[in-house]
Amino acid sequence: MIPSEKEFKLIQIYMYICDLYDRELKYYCQRYSNNSNPAFTDREIMTIYLFAGHCQKYFRIRDIYNFASEYLSSWFPKLPSYQTFNLRLNRLNEAFRVLSTRLISSFIPADCNKGISLVDSLPIITCAGRNRQGKVAREITARGYCSTKNMYCYGLKLHALTLRREGTIPFPKSLMVTSAEDNDLTVFKQARGDYISDTVIFGDKIYSDFEYFNDDKKQNRNIEMYTPVKAIKGQAEQERQRQKLITTCSLRLFPKSGNP
Repeated sequence: MIPSEKEFKLIQIYMYICDLYDRELKYYCQRYSNNSNPAFTDREIMTIYLFAGHCQKYFRIRDIYNFASEYLSSWFPKLPSYQTFNLRLNRLNEAFRVLSTRLISSFIPADCNKGISLVDSLPIITCAGRNRQGKVAREITARGYCSTKNMYCYGLKLHALTLRREGTIPFPKSLMVTSAEDNDLTVFKQARGDYISDTVIFGDKIYSDFEYFNDDKKQNRNIEMYTPVKAIKGQAEQERQRQKLITTCSLRLFPKSGNP
């Protein structure tokens, strides 16, 4: 059994999933077999996964299943074995992709500044070490270098384009997963470059490309990219700090203008 307030949340999630599934999600996970309408539905699988993750903070599939088996059996009496649950959950990957897009677009907080975006990536490491070979999900992972952690690793990259929220973490506008070897700037150009407008974007040094973010993009699509100043090889430390100070003051005083 679960507390009454969480029961209400479970019902809310289930009703939301059912409505969205009937309108859209079912087209991304349709079955063309005699078992097209299983007793334990895709709606129930997605509800359990979201409820256990959001309300109970379980993120491992085994923990999610154990929680559902112990505390949600009265709600989902047709819960299958763990192996079947895991298999069917993985087959819903496209439905979850569409669901995440709808959730992001439907629940944007009111305090988001849609005129200021932040872009960055982080590694999803499956195997660490310069000379080690990855053995997990080889078809989608690759060897890459993480400059922030100063390490070589096998894995993926999570690319995030977010909206600024004052005083708290930004809200995701777009999320994308690629292999660890993909360049952040290249991914941005190919996946997002033609779909963004009317925003100031802040990123790290990898996104510095003055030819790409030229005057044409500023005038026609109202896009500006701000990145840290790249240090010049052999430049004195005092001069580097001076350039950083000029850039910081410029962004604070003239947040919509170009770099000095």
